[in-house]
Amino acid sequence: MLDALLSFYPENDLRQDAPLIVFPSNAQLSLRAHGMAGSTLRRHLAALVEAGLIVRKDSANGKRYARRDHTGDIENAFGFDLSPLLSRAEELAMLAQQIAAERAAFKRMKENLTICRRDVRKLISAAMEEGDEGDWQAIEDIYVGLIARLPRTPSPADVRAILEEMQMLKEEVLNRLENQEKAEKSSSNDAHIEQHIQNSKPESINEPEPSSRKEQGAKSSEGNGGQREPLKAFPLGLVLKACPQIIDYGAGGAIGTWRELMSAAVVVRSMLGISPSAYQEACEVMGPENAAVAVAGILERANMINSPGGYLRDLTRRSERGEFTLGPMIMALLKVNGLAQTRAG
Repeated sequence: MLDALLSFYPENDLRQDAPLIVFPSNAQLSLRAHGMAGSTLRRHLAALVEAGLIVRKDSANGKRYARRDHTGDIENAFGFDLSPLLSRAEELAMLAQQIAAERAAFKRMKENLTICRRDVRKLISAAMEEGDEGDWQAIEDIYVGLIARLPRTPSPADVRAILEEMQMLKEEVLNRLENQEKAEKSSSNDAHIEQHIQNSKPESINEPEPSSRKEQGAKSSEGNGGQREPLKAFPLGLVLKACPQIIDYGAGGAIGTWRELMSAAVVVRSMLGISPSAYQEACEVMGPENAAVAVAGILERANMINSPGGYLRDLTRRSERGEFTLGPMIMALLKVNGLAQTRAG
C-alpha cells in the first residue's frame, strides 16, 4: 500500500521544499495496489496512519483533491501527507537494515539446521546399519522428536532452540562413535572390550559417601597426570526437558537462567542429603553449571539411588579422570521425559 501511495508522488525523491501530499481516489489506489479490495485497502491505510508513516489531510467534504493557482501549481491539497516518511528517514533506514540483517541471520540459521539434521540422520543410519554398539534406537527417537517439534512455519526462536539441541545431539553421536573407535583400536581381545564397556557404565549407586575426597588417599591424584577436558555445556532448555523435577525448586516454581538452576540445585542438594563438601568438589571439577545439571539428574533418579552424596562423589571422581560426561545421562533422561512431553503435546 505504501508503494502504491508513493507511486502518485511526481518526483523520484521526497523533498522538504516540494508538496508532500498525494490525493489518489480509492479506485486509483486499488489499481496501483494490484486490484486490492476496497475493505482491505481501507484497513491498510488505517494501519499506515496508526504507524505514523502517513497523515490524513481531509477536505471539508472528505474527498481527496488539489486546488491549483492561476499558474497551475498546487496551492492546497487534501489526501495523504507523506512528510513523516521524510522526517523519519534515518529511523526507517536503520529499521530496514535491522530487518534485512535479521532475515539474513534467520536464513543462515535455517540452512545450518538443515545441514545439521542431515548430518545427524546420516550418522545414526550409518551406526545402525553397521551394528555399532549402543542404544541407537533411543538416539533416533530423540532425533525424530526434535524434528516433530519444529512447526510448519517456524519462528527464529523455534529454529534457534531446535538447532541448539540438534547440534548437541550431533556432538553426542560423534562422541559415541569416537569413543567406540578408540576402544576398538586400543582393545586387543574381547576381555579388554568388556572391561571398557564396564568402565563406561556408572559405578554402584549404593556407594556410601566418604567425608571428603582427601580421605580417599593420594593414589587417585597421582593417576591423574593427563589433562582432563572440561565437560561440555548443554542448552538450559534441553536440561530442563531432561530434568523437569528441579523446576519445582526454582524461585517461584520456575527456572529461566543458569543462575536460577544453580540456586535450585543448592536446595535440592540439601534435600537429598548431599554434603556441602561433596557439592563443592563437584563444582570445582565439573564447573558450577554442570554440577547443577548432575544434581538435577540425580533428583530424577532419586528413587533408584540409595546414597545421592556418594553417587555425586563417584561422578566427580570419574569426571576428574575423564571417564564421565553428562551427555549419556541427559540423553537417557531426555528419552524418558522429553519424548513423553512431545507425545503428550
